[in-house]
Parts: sequence; structure tokens; C-alpha cells
Amino acid sequence: MKKLLRIDCSSRISGSHSRELADYFEKKWTIVNPDGIVIRRDLAKEPPPHIHNNTIEGFYTPNEYCTPEIKEATVLSDKLIAELKSVNEILINSPLYNLNVPSNLKAYVDQIVRIGHTFNINESGYYGLLKNKIAYLITAKGGVYKGTPMEQYDFQEPYLKAILGHMGIETRRLFSLEGASDSKVIEHNKLALRNDIDQSFKK
Repeated sequence: MKKLLRIDCSSRISGSHSRELADYFEKKWTIVNPDGIVIRRDLAKEPPPHIHNNTIEGFYTPNEYCTPEIKEATVLSDKLIAELKSVNEILINSPLYNLNVPSNLKAYVDQIVRIGHTFNINESGYYGLLKNKIAYLITAKGGVYKGTPMEQYDFQEPYLKAILGHMGIETRRLFSLEGASDSKVIEHNKLALRNDIDQSFKK
């Protein structure tokens, strides 16, 4: 039985292009996986806190040396990592805020990127511990970036691919909606992406 972890982060609970496309993806995923389970984590409704000193200490302190305060500081991280490890596939949908991901998604990432749990290091460098997991990314941008001088300022997509890869997660497909602020092209662009999503589920 497949499990999909869907992560939403747009501050717009309604009227969000990234959430709308994620709804479409989820619908297609459930058709292909009728016995599958979808776990939803909405970072706008339940924003994770930014990590603080005790959290960082907990990440690097052996369990037998952790104080009650340090153990408490890593409870959320433990929960989010266990949730991530329990699924086969991940769907992250993200708008572009100020050239990168929303701060709630960055805060989530800081809770799950944890040495000894989702990545490790040896003499050859870093390596991911979350093998055999795949991710799908849905991004939404008000402007047009690809193939323009603005592409160099898109830190959202490279960051998401890099941080997932750092944990050993393969980004299987990226669905990028551009021109979301242009009423003349937005519906055409969303239709094209829905068609891309359809094609990704065809054998």
C-alpha cells in the first residue's frame, strides 16, 4: 500500500494556484492508487516553529546525554521525520515568495534535515538516508522566469531539489506554473500543467 505525504505551504488557503494544482495531482494519484493513503501536512494552518538553541543541541547530542529540555525541543522533529519515513512518495506544492520558498516550508525543512536521521556524513562527504522515496514538486510563480534573465533569481526550485537530494529523496517530476499574475496566460498555463500531470500517471 502506497502512502503519499502532501505538504502545502501557501499562505492562501483559498485562491492558491499551487494548492489547486496539488488538489488535481492528489485526485489523479488516488485514482492510480485506490488503496493508497494520503497524509496531509498544511504548514500554513500549522506552521512549524523555527529551530532554536535547544533544538540544535538535541540534533547533535547523544540521547543518553540529553536533558529533559533538549529532548522536548526535538519532539516535533522526531514526529515529522517519522511521518516522512512512513511514506513512499512526497508531494510538495509551493508558491514563490521573494525568490524562494515560504518561510514555513524552510522551517519545516530545518526540522527534518537532521544528521543521523535523514542524512549522514563519512570520509566521502554527505549522503542521504531516505532512499527509495520519490518527490513531486508543484511550484507557482507570479512572473515568468525560465528562459529569461529572471531565471538566475529563482532559488526555489534548485533549493527544493538540492535539499531533497541531500536526504536521499529523488525528485521524480517538477510541475512549474509561471505567469500566475497574468490573467491572459494563467488558465492556459494551468491547463498545460494539468496535462503534464495526466501524462506523468500514464504507464
